[in-house]
Amino acid sequence: MSECKKLSCLLLFALTFLFTQEVKAQQVAVKTNLVYDATANVNAGIEVGLAKRWTLDVSGNLNAWDMSHGRKWKHWFAQPEFRYWFCDRFSGHFIGVHLHGGQYNVGGLKNSIKFLGTDFSKLGDHRFQGWFAGAGIAYGYTWILGRHWNLEAEIGFGYSYTRYDKYECVGCGRKVEEDKDHNYVGPTKAAINLVYLF
Repeated sequence: MSECKKLSCLLLFALTFLFTQEVKAQQVAVKTNLVYDATANVNAGIEVGLAKRWTLDVSGNLNAWDMSHGRKWKHWFAQPEFRYWFCDRFSGHFIGVHLHGGQYNVGGLKNSIKFLGTDFSKLGDHRFQGWFAGAGIAYGYTWILGRHWNLEAEIGFGYSYTRYDKYECVGCGRKVEEDKDHNYVGPTKAAINLVYLF
């Protein structure tokens, strides 16, 4: 079974589990990540209470359009996360363990960032197209704004394995490397979520 099929099966299982849970008051939340919204990524998440201090959060993100000045940042990814809340769920401190996976087509993003073995400056002159999968841990805090509204901040760190093809330039189709792999270690989640609780 290919890696993409394995990832699809895992996501399908997580979503099936999520939607077969009994829905009760204060057990379900929908959310949007304002950080991703600010970078033109369509995103949404749903979180379901599993036990007094446990929840399952599943979020998805999509950027399907070209950027100006010949830049590309097309991608989709999903990120299921099990969370443990230190007090009551949907309030206060929590830690999470997440999986993530998706596909990307990125290039023309001028920068000089190098971080823990990953050289993001290569995204300035080339285009990379491939898939990724990985896992991470996260810490977050949720503020109660009202009866149905919360504000949530979260940061995650982890690992991603990726396989990609490298192209000579952002707009051309000349492939210069094929089926290469890379191991990424670093931030895997950054969120300021606006949350609505049912």
